Amino acid sequence: MDESGLLKLWNQKRNSIISAQLAPTLMLTVIFTLAAFGKFAGATHRVQYLTIGVAAATGILTLISQYAAIREAQALVVDLGKIKGTSALAKTVASSGQLLVLSTVAVVGLGLGIFGLVVWAVLG
Repeated sequence: MDESGLLKLWNQKRNSIISAQLAPTLMLTVIFTLAAFGKFAGATHRVQYLTIGVAAATGILTLISQYAAIREAQALVVDLGKIKGTSALAKTVASSGQLLVLSTVAVVGLGLGIFGLVVWAVLG
């Protein structure tokens, strides 16, 4: 694959990571709003556990898709780095390997942290 194709694929992977955050963000907004108005305090345990389960399922699926996109992007930067005579943009993208590692840690760490906050908000 040439430089142009790899850069196009890089942008697709980046957009995939961003797009994967939309559904959980909407779901977390709803959970936050309900918790802010105290709606979980009077809810049955079944409703509370269902809420936590839906948050967990949504989060896990999001983490999997983001992690897959990051892994593919890591292979992409290796391939891009092997091309001779690339543009400054391609060289910058090719040197993004450590940022992708940091992204993996951030995605997993923040996901676990937010899930803990969801459990706390729902169960009180």
